[in-house]
Amino acid sequence: MSRPAEPHTSDLTAGRAGTQSLPGPRVLRRIMNIYPPLLGAGVRVTHIADDWTRVEATHKVRRWNRNPNRAAFGGTLYAMTDPFFGLMARGQLGAGYRVWTSGASIEFIAPGRELVTASMSLPLDEVATIRAVTDDGSKSITTHTTEIVSNTGVLVARATQQLYVRRAK
Repeated sequence: MSRPAEPHTSDLTAGRAGTQSLPGPRVLRRIMNIYPPLLGAGVRVTHIADDWTRVEATHKVRRWNRNPNRAAFGGTLYAMTDPFFGLMARGQLGAGYRVWTSGASIEFIAPGRELVTASMSLPLDEVATIRAVTDDGSKSITTHTTEIVSNTGVLVARATQQLYVRRAK
């Protein structure tokens, strides 16, 4: 009988490395701003809260990073949100947990043609619930949504992620 496949890991917090400690929020922000997938897409992490409850990322659509419709690429919009719920959870939970994105979707609502911002939050009480659910070795799967908004206030996209958390053995 074959083993079931492990969930797709699309962020920096998965696997064996996911059980190690993260650098502090300020250092991680600097690292993420030179992380090739984000840097190449033109995504900039502008804020990571000291308590790991909030992350903000921006993308300025420019001549060299827009699609043929003169708007942000859809993959870039999703990249603005991809690793951050996992990183916020890991930052709050600390070492000893396996955390990854087990499912995701994005709904494109309007073209993003200027500066777009994704503000993500993971409140302390939600992570306390995740910790309580996983204390006995059970897994936790939670759903988190982010709205990506233009600098003129137009809703550009809505990204949703399922976050899988389990205590490491």
